[in-house]
Parts: sequence; structure tokens; C-alpha cells
Amino acid sequence: MSILGTRVTRVEDPDLLTVGGFYVDDLAPADGLHATFVRSVMAHAQLTGIDTSEAAAAPGVVAVFTATDLGLEALPPAMPMLNQDMKRSWLASDRARYVGEPLAVVVSETRESGVDAAELVVVDYEPLPAVVSPAEALQNEILLFPEAGTNVAFAIPPSADASFFDGCEVTVSLRFRNHRLAPCPLEPRATVARWDTMDDGREHLTQWSSTQNAHGTRDTLAAAMGVETDQVRVICPDVGGGFGAKNGGYPEDLVVSLVARRLGRPVRWAETRSESMLGLVHGRAMDFDATIGGSRDGRITAYRCHATQDGGGQAAIGSVLPFISRTVACGVYDFERADFSANSVVTNTMPVGAYRGAGRPEAAAAVERMVDLFAAEIGMDPAEVRRRNFIKPEAFPFTTPTGANMDSGEYDKALQAVMDHADYAGLRVEQERRRNNPTTPLLGLGWSAYVEIANPIGNGEFGSIEVRPDGSALVLTGSSSHGQGHHTAFAQVASEITGIPFDRIEVHHGDTDEVPRGGGTGGSKSLQVGGSAVFQASEAAVARAKDLAGDLLEANPADIVLDTSAGTFSVTGTPAIAVSWADVAGKAEQDEGSPLLATADFEPAGPTFPFGAHLSVVEVDRDTGEVTVLRHIACDDAGTMVNPLIVEGQVHGGVASGIAQALMEEFSYDPDGTPVTTNFMDYALVSAAELPSFERLAQETPTSRNPLGAKGIGESGTIGATPAVQNAVIDALAHLGVRHIDMPTTSERVWRTMNQAVQADNEQ
Repeated sequence: MSILGTRVTRVEDPDLLTVGGFYVDDLAPADGLHATFVRSVMAHAQLTGIDTSEAAAAPGVVAVFTATDLGLEALPPAMPMLNQDMKRSWLASDRARYVGEPLAVVVSETRESGVDAAELVVVDYEPLPAVVSPAEALQNEILLFPEAGTNVAFAIPPSADASFFDGCEVTVSLRFRNHRLAPCPLEPRATVARWDTMDDGREHLTQWSSTQNAHGTRDTLAAAMGVETDQVRVICPDVGGGFGAKNGGYPEDLVVSLVARRLGRPVRWAETRSESMLGLVHGRAMDFDATIGGSRDGRITAYRCHATQDGGGQAAIGSVLPFISRTVACGVYDFERADFSANSVVTNTMPVGAYRGAGRPEAAAAVERMVDLFAAEIGMDPAEVRRRNFIKPEAFPFTTPTGANMDSGEYDKALQAVMDHADYAGLRVEQERRRNNPTTPLLGLGWSAYVEIANPIGNGEFGSIEVRPDGSALVLTGSSSHGQGHHTAFAQVASEITGIPFDRIEVHHGDTDEVPRGGGTGGSKSLQVGGSAVFQASEAAVARAKDLAGDLLEANPADIVLDTSAGTFSVTGTPAIAVSWADVAGKAEQDEGSPLLATADFEPAGPTFPFGAHLSVVEVDRDTGEVTVLRHIACDDAGTMVNPLIVEGQVHGGVASGIAQALMEEFSYDPDGTPVTTNFMDYALVSAAELPSFERLAQETPTSRNPLGAKGIGESGTIGATPAVQNAVIDALAHLGVRHIDMPTTSERVWRTMNQAVQADNEQ
């Protein structure tokens, strides 16, 4: 019986739920010093002086460092497509550009003494006007980087001309926003750095890091410290969530390593929750100006969208995300013409980075909002408009006008499955009944049909399997788990190919000395590339084992067969005489003095394109505007499923965060650039109390771009849920003439919109 496609319970969970995990801050050496960062309290200011003398003399303080003390230089952005004149140092030295930007670091014997001493650092600010909104930044009246001469860090020029919408019977335009979010992993960032001397006399850095990418963090540290990669070891223990934001290489990570080298002692740092809200990259923060056009029979022929990305106070990866948004701008639709342009600007806010979807949720939210608006304009049900514009299954592989080369898709099948499961026609009848009964809450039905690009950069991945003399196996992967279930899924893949029992396979990751190379986790790529590397390594191990079994059985290796149900090798036609994995692994040790080991570096044929259809059913209180999600039905297709239980968990987590964005989560600044949502009392993080029980429908449309047929699933729920909920809230108010409500659709915003619509109707 195949173990692939079965609901194997995650092997990671028992320890996490009983004794707990082992996180970076748990593993810090007892003699480690504590780093405490002094952060800017102003959004925009010239730094005219930083006096550390009183802090340096405080009890328990070992040293205090500024950028000048550490000899830090302002460096251009690491990504060459970004404006190279927007330079910054790891600790700000000339100008503060957002509240929370690190300015100095206090190193102390205890955490408490460091916090006290940090209060004694005196920073002289010369305040400058803050640029908080992207619209302000585009005016270039106040520049964050005067030497750059502009606030634009990255741009995608438009290609549409004046004739773009010629022939369209109907066009609809809208300006709207995809607001700023904080990733909020339950474990904030933490790092520990220790320097030693190698046998050859060179210095060596060991860094424990809460990161999604051990090897990428190693390479960043090596470059920053001016050493070779073999002089750096990164260890990534349990990680309490990442969501794209924990990719290593933050200023704090680099400064901690530099300070540990300077002082000759281990240094540890763990951020507080408020520090995490201020110092961990934010997500989304994209404004749209879009137009959609087509015919009154529901056919959409042209779609144009211009995005303004708020990159925050630094030109970094967040400023490049519109490029990914452009790739999937057309969504699941067969548009004749599409154009996506963008400007990414810097503002006096926390820098934006990759957060669960990284450009894809923004694109989906934009096109799904516009499709609903088009449906409202022509008076057609939004589900039917979607159906009429889907890319047909027989059209794949399909290249969109914005350049997405998509592998496979069954979009109408997913939509129909959701409609049937939900009793969509019955819900529309109930909606009308409620509209005519003023004593009942309003009902809204919101659709989203989305596609995402998984592994958008096309990364490969490393995998290996070592079979031990006792018949057990060790799998190594360059992918990195922070809650996704890699240990379970990758062991299933290895067990399927080798026949070694699932419970006798260990999976290790996250130590750059143990795993030679790897690309980490991000972009929903782990199973499709990491799992495929394990697949290929396992196949290579079987091929090697057949050679060894041939020697043991005195037969031609070509005649050796593996019985995966028993985990034994025999000669074709004589299964009674067989040798085990333990036998062949023992022979490898005996003959070669080395284990039975096989490695693989999988290179995909291209990214994959998971897709799905979501229907959200919401209730809106007529008196308060409060929105309650009654049902959320999701059909997310991630290709072949190795473990449906893990897929469900990923979808549930994604849907939860997507609903949260649509209803309540928002990171906010006041007009002076001061953040006002810096903890969980002020930032409306969702809990189970605000969520329904999700209804998931399974569908599998395999891809040909990897041997597993698997696509990504980690970000799908987030991408599909947000526009479905937003569309549902607007649909609940559509009979009042409401065409749009910006997210988050809070009670106040919905209440004001309802009352304005009623008042406008009464005045007519």
C-alpha cells in the first residue's frame, strides 16, 4: 500500500505539544552576553549625536556600540534592480528613517541591565517631516535619501496605450488599497553568535538563528563578516513561525555577530513583541489604480492595473514584490489584454518584505475585486462572470499576457465543487429573504478564484538519504521547516521509494555543517523541490542498493527487484531468497568503509501554479456593521498531495490569516509616522473566536514539472480567502448601492458605509 496520499499524523507534534520545542533563546550559552538595541523614536530625523557614555558606565554593561564605533559604512541595496543610491548602514548613523530603526547596541551581562542601560543612551535628533503614505512619497517633495533624488526605489513602466480599452462595451475603474500587515510569528526573532578558532588557525562563527533559510543566512553572514562560507556555521533549531519574514540577514543578526567578534564572547539577542512589531518586515502595503473592461455578456477583454508599493524606510525585497504581482496579475482569467505597472517608493515606516504570499495575495485581491466590480456593473452573478472568463483546461500549458507560463489548471471544476457543496442557489434565496426582513442580519456571498506562482524564482534544492547498517535511514534536506511538517512529508516520500518503514526514517535540516547546501523555505516551494530532491536521492539509493544486493545474491543487478512492501531485495522470480536494507547497507560499510549514501540536487522544470476557488458567507449586523464569517468553503488544488492532513492544516492556517486581513488586521501609523499598533492589545490579531470551522474540498491537478506532481500549498489559503471575504462584505451591502469598501472591513467602516448609502438613498 502506498504511503503517499495518506493522512499520516505529523511526527513533529508530540514533542511540541508535550515537552515543547528547542528554540534559539533556549540554547544560548550560559556565558553569553546580552544585546539590547537602542531604536529610533522618530520616524524621520537627522542624527546629530549619540551619547553612550552614561550607558557604558551603567552596572553590568560591557560595551555600547554605534555605527561609528563598529566602523559601519552605508551600503547600497543588495538587489541590483533597486535604486543603488538608497544606501544604509546596519545601525543608522546619519539619519533615522522609521520608528524602531536600530541606532546603537548595548552589550551587558544580563538582559535586565541592558534594557536599563539602553534608556541612558542620549540621541540628538533634528526632526524632519515624515513621509507616511505612498502618495506623499511619489510627490518627491520630502526625500528619505536626498542623494537618490527620488523616493522611487523600483518601477515597472506601463505598456498600455490610449487604445487599450477600445472595443469594450463596459469599463469600470477603482482606486483601492491592500493595507499593511505585521507577520506576528509566535516566536519573535532571536540569534546567538559565538566565534572560535578553527584547526587551521582561521576564525570561525557559529550562529544560532531563528530563520527560514540556514544556508542563505550563512552566506549573508560570511559576506558581511568578510570570511569564507566554511568559516560560518548556522544552526536553525525549532522555529516558531516565519511566514516569509524570517529570512535572516537583518541588521540585528549582523551586528550581534560583529559585536561577538569584537568582544571575544558569545552574544545573544531575542526581541520583545513590540520590537518584533517594529523591526520585523511588514507585508502587503500596496495601493491600486485599476480598470477592467469587456462586454455585457460577461466577457472580460482588457485589464489594467497600476500598483504603488510602499517599501517602507529601506529599499529591499519588499520593493521588488510588484514584479511577482505582475506575473500573476491576470489570475485564472483568459484576458486578451492585460497590463500591470508599478512604482515602489520608500516611506518613513517599517520596511516591507516577503509575507505569506509575497506579491501574489496582492495581485489576487486586485483582480478579484475588479472582476466583482465588473459583474456588478453588468448585473451578472459574479460566479458566472468568473466561469465565462476562466482559462480552459485544454489550453495548458498557458502563457498569460503578463508572462506567467502556467502548468495546469481545472478552474471551473473547483468553482463548481464549491457551488455544489455550499448550495449556492439556496444561499442566494436566503440572501434575498434577509434583505426583505429588516429584523435579520444581512447576508453576503463573496467569491475568489485565484492562481499563485509557487517557487517563483525557480530555485532547486538539495536532498540526501543515508541507509544505516540497522536498516534505518537519515534524510537530509536543504529546505527548512518552521511548522510545515517537513519531517513527516519527506519521510513519506523516502519510505514510498525505498520501502523502509516510515517510522525508521529521520529527517534533519537547518544545520549548515550537517547539510552541505540548501535554499531554505519560502514561496511555497518545499515539497515540490525539497521533496523532489528526496525522491531523486531515494531512487539513487535504490539503484546503488541493487548493485550491492546483486553481489550478495550473486546475480546481475539488472535482475534485482525491490519489494517496497517488505523492504527487501531479491532476484526476479525468486522472492523467497532476499536481502534487506540492513544487509546491503552493511555490505556498503564493509566494502567501502562508508555508508550507503545517495544525494540529489533537484532542478525544477519551472515554477508551479496552484489554484483554487473560495466562497465566503458572511453576516452583517444592520445596527453595528459587525461582520461575522458564517461559512468559508475552500477548494485549493496543490497538485498531487503527499499528505492530505498536512495540506488541510496549511489551508486552515492560510485561510485564518486571509480572513484576518479582510476583517481586522492592520498595522497603522499616525500622520507623523509614529506606529500605533505595536502590540497585541492594539494590533487586532485574529483568534479562533472570530473564525468559523472551515469547509475544505479536495482536488488534485498534478503538475509535470516535478516527479511528485506536487504544487505549493503554504500560501494558497491566504491568497484565496482575503478577496472572498472582502467581496462577501460588499455583496451584503450591494442592494444599498455599495460598490466598494476598503479593507479591513471593520465594524466602524462597514457601519459608516451602510449609513452613508442609506442617507444617499433617502436624499434622492
